[in-house]
Amino acid sequence: MMSFLVTVEPTGEQIEVEEGQTILDAALRQGVWLPFACGHGTCATCKIQVLDGDVDVGAASSFALMDMERDEGKVLACCAIPESDLVIEADIDVDADFAGHPVEDFDAVVTAIVDLSPTIKGIHFRLDRPMAFQAGQYVNLTLPNLEGTRAFSIANKPSQADQLELHVRLVPGGAGTTWLHEQLAVGDTLRVSGPYGQFFVRKSDDKGAIFIAGGSGLSSPQAMILDLLEAGDSRPLYLFQGARNQAELYNRELFEELAQQFDNFHYIPALNAEESEDWQGFRGFVHDAARDYFDGKLEGHKAYLCGPPPMIDAAITTLMQGRVFERDIHMERFVTAADGADDSERSALFRRI
Repeated sequence: MMSFLVTVEPTGEQIEVEEGQTILDAALRQGVWLPFACGHGTCATCKIQVLDGDVDVGAASSFALMDMERDEGKVLACCAIPESDLVIEADIDVDADFAGHPVEDFDAVVTAIVDLSPTIKGIHFRLDRPMAFQAGQYVNLTLPNLEGTRAFSIANKPSQADQLELHVRLVPGGAGTTWLHEQLAVGDTLRVSGPYGQFFVRKSDDKGAIFIAGGSGLSSPQAMILDLLEAGDSRPLYLFQGARNQAELYNRELFEELAQQFDNFHYIPALNAEESEDWQGFRGFVHDAARDYFDGKLEGHKAYLCGPPPMIDAAITTLMQGRVFERDIHMERFVTAADGADDSERSALFRRI
């Protein structure tokens, strides 16, 4: 198979890109860091400049890569496919806490499928070999007879390197999650690639950490918290978990036990549509629970947000009103088939996160 050599400026690193492969995929598999977020051409985080050579821009959205930028030789690394050797220029600003584990392919055997809530299943896999990853990162699953891959955050801690726990919410109209909920069985084998993503704990900054999670967005914070507690990290940790009602508030017992076991871990669940009078916890949205808990004074913390876009947007507003600003806010948005996978209204301020 033909391949092309891509030189990355200003570092001078070189990657070999196979015919039909995207620049980003080749870079991640060879341990060369390029900035990226969504991985499917909608967020513009991976925008690069082509200095020399020919490239197919691929399926980049017109919002993320405007016609004027295309004319200037800009492309999105997650979509761009080389048609010759290339020289590109990327905005490389690697976070000191990023481990940069290369992306690899794995065979994953299903070992258990657990009903976590009426709409969320916990799917457990055994990998054919250990996968090095950072808590908060995600994997891509290849599903039979479905085009493309499906991304899911890893819910287990990195020390369980030969295992994979994913929390999969049934998305109305989502072919991938419907197949996983209705067809997948224990003993089945799926192809997995990973790890991906820039969502991880900045351990070099010892500020207390606020985790705000909605729905199956609990998966990344769960991995992060388990990893920190296992390492004996003593910084204050706060998990605000949002759900509609008690039935959807999954893994509650796990976090209540951790809060009893570790003095520095605090668990605050919030329900916004609970009808039962026996609920003694916070009633309302999860960002309101965070504001209420800290009396609006959230400064001095790092914040990690994971969940659907409306929750993320509300949490960002609450955090900034509480004087936690962009440098201390890290997030993973869940854009699903139900959202139309349309990220066009994403805040320009946070486009690079």
